Amino acid sequence: MSRVRELMKDGPREDAVQSSVLVLLYPADQEIKLVLMLRPHYDGVHSGQISLPGGKYEDGDESLIYTALREVKEEMGIDPWRVQLLGQLSEIYIPPSNYLVTPIVGYLASPPVFTPDPSEVADIIEISINELISDANIQQKVMRLHNGETIEVPSFYINNNVIWGATAMILSELKEIIGNIRS
Repeated sequence: MSRVRELMKDGPREDAVQSSVLVLLYPADQEIKLVLMLRPHYDGVHSGQISLPGGKYEDGDESLIYTALREVKEEMGIDPWRVQLLGQLSEIYIPPSNYLVTPIVGYLASPPVFTPDPSEVADIIEISINELISDANIQQKVMRLHNGETIEVPSFYINNNVIWGATAMILSELKEIIGNIRS
């Protein structure tokens, strides 16, 4: 656990991989929802975790916004031309994978039709903004890291899904912004 804390306090390494994720908001069932995905199990540090759609910046990408939109198309089959960009959240560094992630926020005017790529998405998870902002859904969880260490982390526990790590940090910032707007 001390190694994880050391990596987090030092910030991103010089060779951190630029990447982005899309926080995709849309109306469904008379609420505003957002989509997450359960990653399949594979030999990697984020195997089986819940995440936002996204990935690393590639040479052909025009920007990190383009990266997020390309990834949501590849992973979930969402037409990027339908996404209205709303802004971005704070960059976050993920030490275990050495990714520097820029969260992009977008909106679809109608519910998406998901066609997930099974090699990248084991399941689609939709949560409502009301579930996100409810303090009742925040818990401390002991999680086992890829290297075998355990760490107690704040997490969202929504519909039997544990959302922790970088995804929970990104969603916490979104929750705070929504709370400030509603105040």
